[in-house]
This record gives sequence, structure tokens and C-alpha cells, in this order.
Amino acid sequence: MSFEHVDYTSLDIPAAPFSDPSVVPDFPQGKVPRHVGVIMDGNGRWAQQRGLVRTEGHKAAEPVVFDTIAAAIESGVRYLSLYTFSTENWKRSPSEVRFLMGFSRDIIHRRVDQMNEWGVRVRWSGRRPKLWKSVIDELEVAMEKTKNNTTLDVVFCINYGGRAEIADAATQIARKIASGEIKGSKVTEKMISQHLYNPDIPDADLVIRTSGEQRTSNFLPWEAAYSELDFVPELFPDCGRDVFFRAIDDYIHRDRRFGGVKK
Repeated sequence: MSFEHVDYTSLDIPAAPFSDPSVVPDFPQGKVPRHVGVIMDGNGRWAQQRGLVRTEGHKAAEPVVFDTIAAAIESGVRYLSLYTFSTENWKRSPSEVRFLMGFSRDIIHRRVDQMNEWGVRVRWSGRRPKLWKSVIDELEVAMEKTKNNTTLDVVFCINYGGRAEIADAATQIARKIASGEIKGSKVTEKMISQHLYNPDIPDADLVIRTSGEQRTSNFLPWEAAYSELDFVPELFPDCGRDVFFRAIDDYIHRDRRFGGVKK
């Protein structure tokens, strides 16, 4: 499957160093991670380094998001979780929060047909409280429109926090204990997993964080307990499918033992 490369000529910012979209590595079958999470970090710093306001960095990230989605499809990844807006991001300036809410809503609205054409199923992970209703409305329209697609599930983690997700799962379980549906002594790890936001999605095999920062920032703490981590130096607007392919290739060559010993 091939995709038309993004046209950057309309952007009033320097073009990022993207790889040739016609070049796709031939990854070994069965070795590619099923679920990849991406912490899309560095947009604000990218803009500030160029003397621009922080919101220009978020604008520059839009084509990178879809280059990343295309690379995931071409690599054979089945699930892609994108850390879009965290529960902690509400601490940012009101103007930046307003921009991020409106921009997230507009991107989903403008790009849903493209994602549908690519066979992408749109998913959402996060809390409803505080999240703009207009963002939720666009997410729900996109999820309904793409619900039968099976090429790649893209999970937009908007108003998402890993600890909040676990707390919400615990709250659901506590209610069932209180109602007598389950016994408190019978709570298991599997039960907690079944009460996460998207329990049908497998644990993350690989988590990529851009910008050189080496922390996971409350992203998928339960689902990424045994994930391989890749901290890449590029700021997110400077990333392209070449960075994603490099991370996949590195993952393929790692030795995953899940606490055991390789025989």
C-alpha cells in the first residue's frame, strides 16, 4: 500500500527532513510490534528555536502525525497510540490549551476521510470531564465512520493520563464490589486490564518518545509495563517515517524476555 507524500509548500515554516515515502524497509514478518505508542514531544521547543510562538510547533506537527500513521501502516503495525493531550497539559497557558483543543478538533474533522480511505479505525483514550464537547463530538463522528476499518487502529490519547486510567478502572471495579457483582478478594491483574479505556487493545510492545527526553510522562503505565522504550533525539516536527522505521528496526533487534531467561 502506498500513500501520497505530504505537501509542505503551503506551510509558512521550514520543511522538516522527511525520508522518501517510496522507500519502505522490508521488515521480517512476525517481528514488527503489534502496538506502538508515540509520545509526540518537542513541538513548543521546535517553534521557540525558530523564533515562533509555541502554537506554530503544534501546526508543524500535523503532517508529521499523518506521516507517522502512514509509516505504521507500511510497517505492519496494527495499533498506534498517539499521546495528543495529557491530563497534565491543562496546566499550560489558557491560550495554548484553547489552541490545542480547537486544533485537535479541527484535525479530526479535516482528516477523517483521509484516515477512512487508508483503512484506519479512529479510537479515543481519555477522560470526558474537562475535555471540550466539540472535540468529543468530532471523535465520536470519526469513530463511528471508521468503526469497520481493520488496517490500523489509531488511538488519539486526548485528556489522557495513565494514573487516571488506572484510577478509573479501580472505580469501576469498586462499584462492582459494592454491588456484590464481584468479590474484593478476587481482583486480579486481568480484571484491571478489562476495565481500562480500551481493553481490547493489546499491551504496547514499543513506546517511542521524541525530543531526547527520557521519561514516559504518565503514558500507558499499565499497558507499557513491558514495553521496549526508544528515546529519539529529534523534536517531533523534525520526525518523519524515517525516524519511525529506525525505531521499528531497533525494536526488531532487541531481546525481549518478559522477566524470563532466554534459552
